[in-house]
Amino acid sequence: MAADQARPGAALGTGAIALAQNYPSEAEVDRVFEAALAAGGTMLKRPQAAEWGGYSGYVADPDGHPWELAVNPFGDLEADGSVTIPVDAGPVGE
Repeated sequence: MAADQARPGAALGTGAIALAQNYPSEAEVDRVFEAALAAGGTMLKRPQAAEWGGYSGYVADPDGHPWELAVNPFGDLEADGSVTIPVDAGPVGE
């Protein structure tokens, strides 16, 4: 997880998580990423094409919690922001 966040040497500790928000487009990920930086977030990894087939980047909020901002092409993004991954989708990146 730390390597994916562009922090390979970070000591994540027990229970380490990244909070994730999914968006309908790369442009929306980029917009929210820039807004997070403007609001005091710290860039961990600029959004980019991900090896698993999506698009994502990471920011840390002012308390240091990492947030992943992403487009996931393997699920359906609902109007309320929830994501439904089809049962037959297989493991991510497969």
